[in-house]
Amino acid sequence: MRPAPLRLKRPSGWFAAGREVAEALTLLCDASFKLFLWLCLQADRSRGALRVEPKEMAAALGKTEAEVTAILEDLFLKGICRRIAAGWIEITDRFWPYQRSPTAPVPANAAAYVAQVKQLMLERACVRASFAAADQKLALQLHQRSVPIQQVERAIHLGCLRKYAALLNHQGGTPITSLHYFTLLFDEVERLGISEDYWGYVALKLERFERQWRQAPPSLGWQPLAGTETK
Repeated sequence: MRPAPLRLKRPSGWFAAGREVAEALTLLCDASFKLFLWLCLQADRSRGALRVEPKEMAAALGKTEAEVTAILEDLFLKGICRRIAAGWIEITDRFWPYQRSPTAPVPANAAAYVAQVKQLMLERACVRASFAAADQKLALQLHQRSVPIQQVERAIHLGCLRKYAALLNHQGGTPITSLHYFTLLFDEVERLGISEDYWGYVALKLERFERQWRQAPPSLGWQPLAGTETK
């Protein structure tokens, strides 16, 4: 006699916990696994992503925001989750059991926008990146959010200016390797609401710091790629 089929008490809201979740269990401590599972339950099934703030996660799990932030960093470090935009977290393919929705063709205007973002990022000497798929995806999300290209440019300028200041003042540091480095700055630039003159000053100071760093001795750390022209 065949056993009766299993039936869910609550068919809505359930999550497929299979090999992907079992693998995460072997990699994570109790607190990290608990947050991972909570993210899985809350994420959009077609995308494996959700927009959520540390305050919300802390309230759901009975932890402080500082504790949640530290746990998130563990998930990012182990490659289980990643940031894809301001406030958005995505569970990586290796640990997400559902098929993601196919990506729609990129419209021509979006492709031009992504190309502009790529150029703005890669033209800076403190950046060592190939503009990988994750960078392209974030650039597309910025386009979908109607973030003006000028706002992107200002965020990149501000982030690179701060990077050069750190390199020159602290005598060390690592290059920028991803567009995600600027994620929080996209929103910061929008909130600042300061004058055009200020952003002109930022651009000029960035050029000055970049020239100064290019001319710095090797003792200050990694240098621009060979053959890179000095501005």
